[in-house]
Amino acid sequence: MLNSRSSQLTQGVERAPHRSLLKALGLTDEEMNQPFIGVVSAFSEIVPGHAHLKTVTDSVKTGIRISGGTPFEFPVIGVCDGLAMNHEGMRYSLASRELIADSIEAMVMAHPFDGIVLVPNCDKIVPAMLMAAARLDIPAIVVSGGPMLAGNHRGKVLDLSAVFEAVGKVNAGVLSVDELSVYEEEACPTCGSCSGMYTANSMNCMTEALGMALPGNGTIPAVYSKRQRLAKESGMRIVKMVEEGLTPSKIMTKDAFHNALTADMALGCSTNTVLHLTAIANEAGVTIDLDIVDAISNQTPNLCRLSPAGADHIEDLYHVGGIQTLLYQLNVAKYLKGDVLTVSGLSLQSQLMKHPIKSVDGKVMRSVDAPYSHKGGIKVLWGNLAKDGAVVKQSAVLPSMMEHTGPARVYDGEATAVKAILSGEIKSGDVIVIRYEGPKGGPGMPEMLTPTSALVGMGLDDSVALITDGRFSGATKGAAIGHISPEAQAGGDIAYLMDGDLIEIDISLGTINHKIEDAIISNRRDQMTHRPVQVKGYLAKYARHVSSAAEGAIYR
Repeated sequence: MLNSRSSQLTQGVERAPHRSLLKALGLTDEEMNQPFIGVVSAFSEIVPGHAHLKTVTDSVKTGIRISGGTPFEFPVIGVCDGLAMNHEGMRYSLASRELIADSIEAMVMAHPFDGIVLVPNCDKIVPAMLMAAARLDIPAIVVSGGPMLAGNHRGKVLDLSAVFEAVGKVNAGVLSVDELSVYEEEACPTCGSCSGMYTANSMNCMTEALGMALPGNGTIPAVYSKRQRLAKESGMRIVKMVEEGLTPSKIMTKDAFHNALTADMALGCSTNTVLHLTAIANEAGVTIDLDIVDAISNQTPNLCRLSPAGADHIEDLYHVGGIQTLLYQLNVAKYLKGDVLTVSGLSLQSQLMKHPIKSVDGKVMRSVDAPYSHKGGIKVLWGNLAKDGAVVKQSAVLPSMMEHTGPARVYDGEATAVKAILSGEIKSGDVIVIRYEGPKGGPGMPEMLTPTSALVGMGLDDSVALITDGRFSGATKGAAIGHISPEAQAGGDIAYLMDGDLIEIDISLGTINHKIEDAIISNRRDQMTHRPVQVKGYLAKYARHVSSAAEGAIYR
């Protein structure tokens, strides 16, 4: 392949040493004259969402060979947020996003592939791979490992969030330890990304909506053979994309991000999508800020309420047509920019015309004319507690908590807050404040599913709000407001709250304020000192260079 990126390794007399090394891999001259395709695998034996990715990558490589390409698989790391939850490991979760993107860049630039197939599945790995694709701007396609099936015990559907909530129920005395063991045994029955509309599945659905994956990527279950066929089709397609010169910059445009955010709001995805779509857009040279996010949410109907907002799961969304049916509805109603390109080589509108669209069932997916809500699943809040913004998954908030005023119960870190919740210190009407868990102050902006799940399990989600400069798992429900910016470490007003200060939240209006006089706040700023960040190694470097959550917690 003359004038290809890989010809830097394979063409000309001076490349004889390179060809010799490639022949050490077992390559033939014929294989060296085909497009070189990198297959980036996040397989590991510790992440349930990634444990089966060898099967997916094998299918991708089969598809590449079918279409006349030469595949080369290489790995990246991946953190399982569920396993990292509620201990120091969670500080590395968001921070790993930058490591993954940088490592892909290094491998692709050092070994000039003509195209790449990205095989992720879980939370930070999906956006990291998309960030790398945007940065490198060579033909790229994503095929994820797919969602796990939901569990079931005696007719009761179970998932990971149910297990976290069950811990709170045990502490509240409404569930036995033996019953908790049953939840533990049955909630996660297969490999794959956790079964609800949590961050991993949110991002896999966003990738499809963004146009960077073929139809089905977001919802085909991990254990279905159709997932392997999708992987083969993605491998076949990347070779054609190399021939066509179809690169991410032609796909991940401003209009494509508009479509992804619109789908985000219609689906009721994790609040983490705000961090990740902002960071991906930054790499693509597209500006997304919280004003844009809020504007799109305010004009987009919420059509799905999957777990944790409702009882249905990703497999249910798949059976009613998945993301393509959702996009079809939104496109017909003029919410989308239908002329954007996708990795299929077709415009989104043309792709939707080719895809068999199912009619909406009115439960798992509602119609645009009869939505769950006329506004999207995520709401942005501003006020003196969040001058640069904060976010909440409003589709998972009980109606009684859309407005709430209560006294602050302030904790410097998640661990002390969890201890207070489980010991019964939190009372109805309180506003729990967890600070110094932001990108810099955490550092790493750890997800917090344990405290929110404990509140649900103990029956306090209808009367207690939780606010933080950290972030929440996609499995979180309730009046849990995260990403408060500026964070405590950066001098935001959340750093100066004290027990008993009144906090006023109005999610419908998009406001979050403390009711403290300016003179008192000013005095506290003069008197109080910030908690020192005591970390070393990668986290210390991360804390020095990471931006605010309002900017996507990108690494500068």
